[in-house]
Amino acid sequence: QVRLVESGGGLVQPGGSLRLSCAASGSIYRINAMGWYRQAPGKQRDLVATISSGGSTNYADSVKGRFTISRDNAKNAVYLQMNSLKPDDTAVYYCNIRGYTWDSRGFDSWGQGTQVTVSS
Repeated sequence: QVRLVESGGGLVQPGGSLRLSCAASGSIYRINAMGWYRQAPGKQRDLVATISSGGSTNYADSVKGRFTISRDNAKNAVYLQMNSLKPDDTAVYYCNIRGYTWDSRGFDSWGQGTQVTVSS
């Protein structure tokens, strides 16, 4: 079993910043892709950013230049630095981590979600 724990959400004013963290624990042999997704009320869950095992990143057009995804392989963790936040960024943010356990099973795990609210 691989468990993800997220932290860092909250209420912030437009133009402000937040940093989300997500740490994985369990029988992890290797982590491949890591990413962040978000879901606003009444909408589908959308990709925000991903980072590969080699460090290649991919961002949704709506967050390019404002958000930065990073990872710490030693800590099995992924982060999302969010700057210049806008009300449209309000959503529940979920981390996603994919990889393999020590018994060669693939896993595709999700965090519990953390609320980000951008409002004055």
